[in-house]
Order: sequence, then structure tokens, then C-alpha cells
Amino acid sequence: MLQLLVLVGVLVLGLYLLLLVTVLRMPRCKSDARLRGKTVIVTGANTGIGKTTAMDLARRGARVIMACRDKGRAEGAIKDIVKETGSNQVIFMQLDLSSLQSVRSFAENFLQSESRLDLLINNAGIILGGKTEDGFGTIFAVNHLGHFLLTVLLLDRLKASGPSRVVTVSSTGHKAGKVDFNCLTTHKDLSLGDNDFQVFQKYCHSKLCNVLFTVELAKRLQDTEVTCYSLHPGVIKTELGRHTGFWWRFVVTPLVSPFLVDAEAGAQTTLHCALEPGIEHLSGHYFSRCAPLVNLKARDEAAAKKLWELSESFCGLS
Repeated sequence: MLQLLVLVGVLVLGLYLLLLVTVLRMPRCKSDARLRGKTVIVTGANTGIGKTTAMDLARRGARVIMACRDKGRAEGAIKDIVKETGSNQVIFMQLDLSSLQSVRSFAENFLQSESRLDLLINNAGIILGGKTEDGFGTIFAVNHLGHFLLTVLLLDRLKASGPSRVVTVSSTGHKAGKVDFNCLTTHKDLSLGDNDFQVFQKYCHSKLCNVLFTVELAKRLQDTEVTCYSLHPGVIKTELGRHTGFWWRFVVTPLVSPFLVDAEAGAQTTLHCALEPGIEHLSGHYFSRCAPLVNLKARDEAAAKKLWELSESFCGLS
């Protein structure tokens, strides 16, 4: 019996190690681009993939705007980045994506203080139920609507700085998502309910919004020098689930944690979309593992247009 258990253990360990060097091994961004004189914004840059992305861009010489809600955590991240890279061009600017007023204030402050914008990395994300001060579902507001408004308000600066790029971090979870326009119109939320499963569903819906937003943005940016991309970063060990409930933290997380990759690996597709030359013709596409993927659900141009128009209405832009 003991020998059988040992054999099973060895087989399981061998399978896990095989997965680590094949399926779970993330490709790396191969670009050697230098970014001195370039300005980038990274939302949610104080932790996880955002912090790693900001670190890499700062190392390449970019002026990095850390767009974060929590000043204390952002300043802590800046200290780490400055120590690691030696850059003195890493700047905190307050941004709470759950508040449309905060997004507007951030954009106004940025446009007054910065002369160019070469990269906008819409990285921040949350899994949290409830409503925002504006009456929107929190996940919808932070993961989609705040980034939508931020991008629209900064588009002219992006165009003036071209060639420039907008990169939005989505998730493979978008494949399980849907956009219920009736629910959005009547409840300002992606779906109803706030138990653990319902909150995760809303997260998947919001990630589909990210992909559809990128599809419509690309159409509206035709004949400009601004391109845009959405992406799946991989299944990453980050603080994304820090606000989740019992089942997510104590049941789901322990089961999946052996298969998670670190934030550095998770940032590689973001960096690829931000820096890789020659992908301009793929504007509007969805990437995973540093390569474009075709997903018919994520190319629904009618849904993308409808989501854009509804988002404009929610933000008071139409």
C-alpha cells in the first residue's frame, strides 16, 4: 500500500513538473525597445501584474505614471521600482476607477502636467460585489466603465503622441461572460446577486466588456497612429481575489494555487502588446501567451458598438 501511494505521489509530482515546463510556462516578451522620452500610464500599478509591468517600463527608461487608488501602497511600490531600476521618472497620480469624478480629475491633472502619452495600460481589476457611489456595480465600474472613460478622455493626447498604444488586460474568463444590456440599462450592473459565484460571473462578464471595448476602439481609431489590444495574462498569483468571500479564498484558491504563475510571467503578454513592433495590423485583437487568438464571441461588432454607446451614456458623453 505504501509503495502504491509513493508511486502515485511520484506520478502526480512528475505530471505537475511537466505542466510547469510546458502548459504553465509562459513565453516572454522579446522586445528590446527603449522608452526614454516616452510617457506611460499603468492603472493598478501598486501590486501584481501592474507593478511588474511598471517596473519593466521604468527599466526601459519610460516616464511611468502609477495610476492607483491607494497612495500609501503606490508610494511603497514606487520605492521598490526606483530601488530596482534606478529610475527617477516614476510618479504617483491618484485614480479611483470606481468613481467617474475621480477618473475625470485624473485625466484633467494628467493633461495639465504631462505633454505626451505613448502607452496607456488599462491593467487594474477587481472581484468585489456591491455598488459604487455612482450607482454602478463595482466590478462593472472598475473593470470596464472607469477604463472606458479614462481612455476616451486621453484619446486626443494619445493621437498627438502617435504612434501610441492602448493595452487592456482582460482574461480568458471572458469566454464564460455575456453582456446583458437589459440588466445594464435597468440596474447599472452586469447581473444581479452578490454571492461568490455571482460575483465571479460578473468578473467574467466584465472581462468580455474589456475585449468588446477594444474591438470598437480599434474601429474608431482607424486612420490614426493609435492601436489597441486586449489580452489574457495567464492564471496569475496576485491579490485580485483579496476581497472575495470564504469559498473563493479557502476552497477555490488552495485548489488552483499550484497551477498559478507569478506576476512577472503574467506581465509578459501585456509587455508584448505594448512593445512588440509589427503588430499594428492586429489592432483590436485579443492576445494570449504573446500571440493573437481568434474568438468569434469576442469579435461581436454589434455588441461592441452597443456597449460603447451605452458606456458613453453612463459617462455623460452622449
